[in-house]
Amino acid sequence: MSAEVVALVVLVLVFLIATVRSINMGALALVAAFVVGTAVFGVEVSDVLGGFPANLFVILVGVTYLFALARNNGTVDWIVHRAVVAVRGRVALMPWVMFVVCAAITAIGAASPAAVAIVAPVAMGFAARYRINPVMMGLMVVQGATGGSFSPIGIFGAITNGVVDKSHLPGNPAVLFFSAMGACALISLVGFLTLGGTKLLQRDRETPKQQVATLTRTGASGSAGDSAADPDPADDALPRLDAQRSLTLVGLLVLAVGALVFDLDIGFLALAVAVALTLIFPSAARGTVDKISWGTVLLVGGIVTYVSLLEDQGTVKWLGDGVAHVGAPLVAAFLICLIGAVVSAFASTTGILGALIPLAVPFLQTGQVGAVGLVTALAISSSVVDCSPFSTNGALVVANADVSERDNVFKRLMTWGMTIMVVAPVLCWVILVVPGSLS
Repeated sequence: MSAEVVALVVLVLVFLIATVRSINMGALALVAAFVVGTAVFGVEVSDVLGGFPANLFVILVGVTYLFALARNNGTVDWIVHRAVVAVRGRVALMPWVMFVVCAAITAIGAASPAAVAIVAPVAMGFAARYRINPVMMGLMVVQGATGGSFSPIGIFGAITNGVVDKSHLPGNPAVLFFSAMGACALISLVGFLTLGGTKLLQRDRETPKQQVATLTRTGASGSAGDSAADPDPADDALPRLDAQRSLTLVGLLVLAVGALVFDLDIGFLALAVAVALTLIFPSAARGTVDKISWGTVLLVGGIVTYVSLLEDQGTVKWLGDGVAHVGAPLVAAFLICLIGAVVSAFASTTGILGALIPLAVPFLQTGQVGAVGLVTALAISSSVVDCSPFSTNGALVVANADVSERDNVFKRLMTWGMTIMVVAPVLCWVILVVPGSLS
């Protein structure tokens, strides 16, 4: 077998072994990266370690550290209660509010991981407190960020349109944006309906005032069946702002402005804010380092390191070149979309968009496949899988889930990610590519 085939077989074995045996998949992937890198590809250990996602490591550690502090001192509770009051107790609205907020942030140019890193901790905290399925909440946060990223000034939109122009292909930014947003909204709707959204709607049939009172008592004492309390949303049970919480809110605002407006590294910025709060309020910081999702960091770091090795050694390009030589353009178009979805579930969506579109140029130039349809299909297929727990966005969702739910969130997001990885290319191919070849 060729080195490329061996590397891909080992990747499959990593998933199978980690599924059957109780072992961290990331640890297994790191060992596989060392063995395959040195024995199969003949590279140095330093080259293998060069694929370790240091930036993702800092993001996961920094964000989860900061929001562990915010949970400890009650700031997250205060934000969540304010959100309940803002939607007048209609809890079913909150997943959609998070979807829209993330979409708006990325649509104006913010990086998708930055938006998710800021919104996911609050969204997952809300889900834990008000009995919302955390998988559904996380899925909608990620899909909102993904859809907004394809606006003409969004990161994914700018990259895709730029590559299309550079490759001298016809493009349509509006079709790209609205198609991607529609796909993300559809996935979110399916997730909402299948992961408990209908139960939330039934719960919200109570009058808004009663609902706010019930949720306030639930958040304050952990029991929705406590004795009747004043239904005023300004109930004393609501967390109050003190100096510590106020300063934490300022720190979160600094994080948002620094990352979204000044494009500062969100991982280091989150760490800086967390360290500053720890120095000012050391008593509230006890135990927060232990709450960093180290298992998620190891898992994602190991998988991404292995996939990066495959990219560096040309395995992904080898796959793409093989597809480019397929005689039937429609089959080649489907395989390109499938490769984009599979690789992007474990690696950088940005990199995949820039690498795979040029591979499609040879058979696009034959005129047998519509360029706009294929580019849009490839873009959607390569991005909607970002809910995979092996991507930055999916990893952020898992890392910010309640500790008791973290393993379940990881497994369910992996199921969703793998399902979307197969279904999205098929639907995009049928809806966007096939009609263009028939016209």
